[in-house]
Amino acid sequence: MLPITHFILGLILSGGLVYFFDFSLIAGAIVLLSSVLIDIDHYFYYVHKKNNWSLKNSYSWFIEHGKKLKQLDQKERKKIYMGFCFLHGIEVLFVLFLLGDFVSPYFLFVLFGFAFHLMLDIFHNFFYGHTRLDKFSIIYDYFKYKKLKFIEE
Repeated sequence: MLPITHFILGLILSGGLVYFFDFSLIAGAIVLLSSVLIDIDHYFYYVHKKNNWSLKNSYSWFIEHGKKLKQLDQKERKKIYMGFCFLHGIEVLFVLFLLGDFVSPYFLFVLFGFAFHLMLDIFHNFFYGHTRLDKFSIIYDYFKYKKLKFIEE
């Protein structure tokens, strides 16, 4: 899912939380920002893989490879991965929950934004026929991706 889509849906969610559920503006802003900025791990993956710090090149690279992935049939798609996203997993949600419980409740708003983002990614993947559940568990993805081909290979 594109960042602009995450932003628009995150804006609707955070606006609804502020308007209907009496969340503070700060809480709403944290939910909105975290629902979009979780994707910073995509950028870090690109920097690691390509040794290139250009945000524009990173965005173009993911767009180009996303199109390639969508052109593959279901069988071929299951053999390929596009990158390891270290913030996209239930383990991060668990850490955020603990931080929210023991350090600051603001981490719970980050948790809310991250969880919303992951839910959108899962729905998006299934809508486009990606039946493999990616980006649910960092540990699971790490071991699963070792068995798959990177999209550029």
